[in-house]
Amino acid sequence: MTAALTRRQLVATAAAAAVAPTVAPTAAHAAAPTEIRIDWATYNPVSLVLKEQGLLEKEFAADKIGIRWVMSAGSNKALEFLNAGSLDFGSTAGAAALVAKINGNPLKSIYVYSRPEWTALVTKGDSTIKTVADLKGQRVAVTRGTDPHIFLVRALADAGLTEKDVKLVLLQHADGRLALERGDVVAWAGLDPLMAAAEIDGGARLFFRKPEANTWGVLNVREAFAAENPALVRRVLTVYETARKWALANTPELKTMMMNATKLSDAVIARQLERTDMTNGQIGAPQAASIVAAGKALQAAGVLDAALDMQTVVGGMIDPSFIRAIGA
Repeated sequence: MTAALTRRQLVATAAAAAVAPTVAPTAAHAAAPTEIRIDWATYNPVSLVLKEQGLLEKEFAADKIGIRWVMSAGSNKALEFLNAGSLDFGSTAGAAALVAKINGNPLKSIYVYSRPEWTALVTKGDSTIKTVADLKGQRVAVTRGTDPHIFLVRALADAGLTEKDVKLVLLQHADGRLALERGDVVAWAGLDPLMAAAEIDGGARLFFRKPEANTWGVLNVREAFAAENPALVRRVLTVYETARKWALANTPELKTMMMNATKLSDAVIARQLERTDMTNGQIGAPQAASIVAAGKALQAAGVLDAALDMQTVVGGMIDPSFIRAIGA
């Protein structure tokens, strides 16, 4: 895992802006984009409100800026898309964004869409697995580069184990749930709403929970997009705030929206929302502290370079200026 988590992904960013000193001064400023590329994810209820109500489309219609929606199946996918330049805004877990940032992904974390307990370690209801220590030598499903993955690493470390003590089965979240239900693995590092579905519909058991080790849900922006379009970033966050407040005030409608998007039951979505706090959109010191703690735990587990100054890295990743500027 160490190599996979800390590998340097290729960052396909062209340096064309630096090669034309004779360009007129007005050309030094990037033209407004013709579209904004943003993700939606079932682990980010606010993104569903934005998408289903067409709020961003309405905001930017007069500017003739289109909105392209991209589905993120997990933080790892959102981060891949951001790194490749196929997303301008992507929703992830804070700790997942940290690992990506360390690996060279040019992003800034600018907003909080939720404070969830969206991950835990899950086993079948009749399993003999009772503690994290029971995972030694066993097959565990996990999605690399996500909060559940980081949660698993931290849980193993607390039990005196490392990833070398278990047999990781690398699957996207939905496939991890299926692997658990089929008996292909004894445990799964789960993610809501699939984790809630495994509980309610499949009788699965969350045998290890630690809410404080779940890092916040953060919205990230590509650094280049933010530098070239700061006013647009502020407008996107203004609309995000509208959607977040609507989600808080309209729980029944939000549940219906989430049920339609996920094809999961009312009871499953209710369980997910029980574990999802959407009362704050601000990003700052509390989020930084949570992400720093995750980073230090990964350093202690030998996953991240022990020489890294986590306070400095996280300070360079979190940018609260955009949300503060809109007075949210």
